[in-house]
Amino acid sequence: MSKKLDNKFRKKGIIYKICAFFIKMSYKKTEYIGLENLPKEPSIIAGNHAQLHGPINAELYFPTKKLIWCDGPMMNRKEFPKYAYSNFFGGKPNIFQKMLSHMIAPIITNVFRHADALPVYRDMRIMKTYKSTTDVLEQGVNVVILPECPEEFNEITNKFNEYFVDVARFYYKHNAKELNFVPMYYSKELKKTLFGKPIKFDANAPIETERKRICEYLMGEITTLAKTLPPHKVIPFNNVPKKDYKMSK
Repeated sequence: MSKKLDNKFRKKGIIYKICAFFIKMSYKKTEYIGLENLPKEPSIIAGNHAQLHGPINAELYFPTKKLIWCDGPMMNRKEFPKYAYSNFFGGKPNIFQKMLSHMIAPIITNVFRHADALPVYRDMRIMKTYKSTTDVLEQGVNVVILPECPEEFNEITNKFNEYFVDVARFYYKHNAKELNFVPMYYSKELKKTLFGKPIKFDANAPIETERKRICEYLMGEITTLAKTLPPHKVIPFNNVPKKDYKMSK
């Protein structure tokens, strides 16, 4: 592992440590089930987002060394306020919310730069995301991706943004190795995280076919994992009132 990447795991920073201390007080450690399904080689772990709870759980308690895909503006002080307008305040913030976005930018971006986060870009910089992800995988580190989009798939998960699968094609071109994708389901209510059996990228198939095949498998397996648990409220990807949360069964 490179010194640069190793430092990312060791040097958390005082602001990160303070925030993590208080967050852990309300996020109890989860039980991990199905660890035998994690391949020995580095893989993509794809799971439900559960609003902000999924990333927080993965950051604090994931059982292996990992980096988590994170929107790039969360780690960029200049880009954060505009990102906050669109994602936290519905795109139409009032004056107070605009001021708040600028005020919290130094703290939020500092925390995310010290977290186990890998910046993701959704513009022409996407190739930078694929390259950095490949670099991490090459160094034996799993990458956690929570790829839900706003469109609902079923009561357990939303549909996946298929283009995260393209990292496997980039990885194959550089290593001639077919990447595994592992389904993961997290229930905050039950304090459990489940891993399903992996699916392997087929480098000989058209990428359009692989995007659809892998995403359909992952969404289906995440649904199956959720329904092996006792009935519980599912935290959706979309930010809706708790009274609108659906039951798993």
